[in-house]
Amino acid sequence: MHRVCAIACMFAAFALAEEPKPIDNRSLGDRARQYLVDLVRLDTSNPPGNESRVAEYLKAEADANGIPNELLGADPKRLNFVARLKGSGKYRPLLLMAHTDVVPADRSQWSVDPFSGEFRNGFIYGRGVWDDKGLLAAQLAVIVEIKRRNIRLDRDIILLAEADEEDNATGIQWMLQRYPGKIDAEFALGEGGSIIESKDSTKIFRIQINQKVPVRLLLSARGTAGHGAIPRADNPIIRISRAVVKLTEADQPARLGMTMRRYLRELAKLPDYSWLVPIMPRLENPTTLQAAANQIRAHDNELDSLLRTTISPTVVRAGGKNNVIPNAAEALVDVHRLPGESPEEVMDRIRQIISDPAIEVSIAPGTQSPGADPSPLGTTLYRAMERAIDHAHPHDVAVPYIGRVGTDAAYLRARGIPVYGAPIFIRDPESNRGHTNDERITPKNLNEGAGLLWQVVLETAGTN
Repeated sequence: MHRVCAIACMFAAFALAEEPKPIDNRSLGDRARQYLVDLVRLDTSNPPGNESRVAEYLKAEADANGIPNELLGADPKRLNFVARLKGSGKYRPLLLMAHTDVVPADRSQWSVDPFSGEFRNGFIYGRGVWDDKGLLAAQLAVIVEIKRRNIRLDRDIILLAEADEEDNATGIQWMLQRYPGKIDAEFALGEGGSIIESKDSTKIFRIQINQKVPVRLLLSARGTAGHGAIPRADNPIIRISRAVVKLTEADQPARLGMTMRRYLRELAKLPDYSWLVPIMPRLENPTTLQAAANQIRAHDNELDSLLRTTISPTVVRAGGKNNVIPNAAEALVDVHRLPGESPEEVMDRIRQIISDPAIEVSIAPGTQSPGADPSPLGTTLYRAMERAIDHAHPHDVAVPYIGRVGTDAAYLRARGIPVYGAPIFIRDPESNRGHTNDERITPKNLNEGAGLLWQVVLETAGTN
């Protein structure tokens, strides 16, 4: 009897082991949507990060689809994920990169739970859908689909999802210091690109080829402590306050580089930006450049920020007791300088604007992003983006673009690896972008973005 039961159990186990896995017939867009919702639900707010939550999720998906991968990092809670689809080796690899951390979200300012991935009113809500989990979801969906279809490749495709981009970029720096060979590539595709759409439905695909360089500065003032009942002329809070006001009210010099010139010319063709047409000639004249940039600012502050270094005070620290004038006060200032300017040039200008020898201007503690030359327009990847966009959107235009904010791409560009911001999602003013409340994206935007990324990757890495 026992022998019969054992044989029956053996056959039952064999039958279970041989039972085929259910076929996953989801579309690329549906797969990207599920990945995005899952990623949003993994809270990786930085600080503290806990990006290993996402890294382990990515590993599970890669393992389930037979994609070789590994988790790497110095901190077990903040691991980087690297996966590789092997190609023939005819060409050097294509690197897809995204970061897994997000900025914190104030739940009281959101209409939904920021880590729910809730679908409401036609949008997927969640911290990171724009920065940067939407791109990561599309990238993961693309490499899984390539693997499922067993598509032959002429070059390896590497997917890198790194920790801590939002704070000190320690993830990409650690990878470059410890394992540069694992992410060495001919070029990379990451965040920073976007699509803008005019009222007549014309689209401009902005391919980011460079970015403004963040410089974190510290303004420090010292004085003599005393009772708050007796005002003091050397009160450091007053000195810092005056310095901050001077900085925010001063005009920074405008500069018009080749990339920005081309970008503005394309914008001026759109009905929404017809106001640019009479301003363009004045931008070309050095004697009227500054006034013309100020005209642009009156119309579009964001566009103006691409023409000059920007300065924003972000943190002020002083004292700790209401009735005591403190010995010191300081302010952190977030500077995004144009690629053509040096940190020293910017700091000298700031000192002149403040015009107070009692205010010390220095580089704030922490990692400072490197500057780098723009990524070239003649690479296989850039041309593939142009072709893919032209094929899918023959009446629209793709243009190179300089991003307003720094990203981890700067560290790769500084190593000589061209990086391009992928213009796959429409920047819809009715929704929003990263770092804002109620961050959200439409499923249609995500679906079409994943489809365009698919075409770009195959144009770049597929067998001809």
